[in-house]
Amino acid sequence: MEKLLELFESWSSKHGKNYKTIEEKLRRFEVFAENLKYIDKRNKEVSSYWLGLNKFSDLTHEEFKNKYLGLQVPEFSSRINNRRSNAYGEFRYKNVKNLPKAVDWRKKGAVTDVKFQGECGGCWAFSAVAAVEGINQITTGNLTSLSEQQLIDCDKSNGGCNGGLMDRAFQYIISNGGIHKEEDYPFQGNQLTCKENLVGEVVTISDFDYVPPNDESSLLQALANQPVSVAIQAGDSNSDFMHYVGGVFTGYCGTNLDHGVTAVGYGTDKETGLDHIIVKNSWGSNWGEGGYIRMKRNTGSPEGLCGINMFPSFPIKN
Repeated sequence: MEKLLELFESWSSKHGKNYKTIEEKLRRFEVFAENLKYIDKRNKEVSSYWLGLNKFSDLTHEEFKNKYLGLQVPEFSSRINNRRSNAYGEFRYKNVKNLPKAVDWRKKGAVTDVKFQGECGGCWAFSAVAAVEGINQITTGNLTSLSEQQLIDCDKSNGGCNGGLMDRAFQYIISNGGIHKEEDYPFQGNQLTCKENLVGEVVTISDFDYVPPNDESSLLQALANQPVSVAIQAGDSNSDFMHYVGGVFTGYCGTNLDHGVTAVGYGTDKETGLDHIIVKNSWGSNWGEGGYIRMKRNTGSPEGLCGINMFPSFPIKN
């Protein structure tokens, strides 16, 4: 028990935890101890990825889900089909052939530093912004960090910190004539009044489209050309995603999509031989592999692991 208390104290200090009462600290210690037990147990059971303590380790799984997710997914298949018939008719990257074995948009300078959404359910805004940052860099050569706060405050088709969808965010950026830089409209961690007459440079997109749902080869075709917004289930019945610290994630998860993230590449792990998709999250750089998770692909399920193939969308910049 003494060693466990020492570990909890050093962990609390590392993550800047300040509990208001002794009762609250004791409660968090109990949760921490349960999470540590779970992490140790799972690390004996899984081999391709591993779990560890992180800044979420004093939260129950339910508390974590309530605070750090935020995707609102209605019936979206009809929206994809409607848009396809009304606009392009065909998937933009349908004829892309001879895909590279691996793609990593971080190495190509098209991905900004990992950000942290805090206790704001604005994952949809972070996912959309990362995709727009990517296509803007690919098209113009300039990597510019853009404003999630603008989407959270001003995009009335979405729910701010109460959740939203990436395709609606793309539509807002188009209708608004662009999105401001992060430095001009910085993230505040909650929803505020929209700054409508903000002066400063904006980044624009021309349009957006969807990757055909449940089609991993199409997702890779898109990913070979740009980062893509994807939806996953990160808040499943087990806590592996919450405690993930590295490796190729193969854990159990369903397809009740509840979290927006950004796929920024794909590859194959040298040690395990597992094919994976590289995913940028918005839980800060001290979660996962520097803020990223590698998620297994070629699972045999059309939906992909955690539903990653179900609802990919991407901005277009001519």
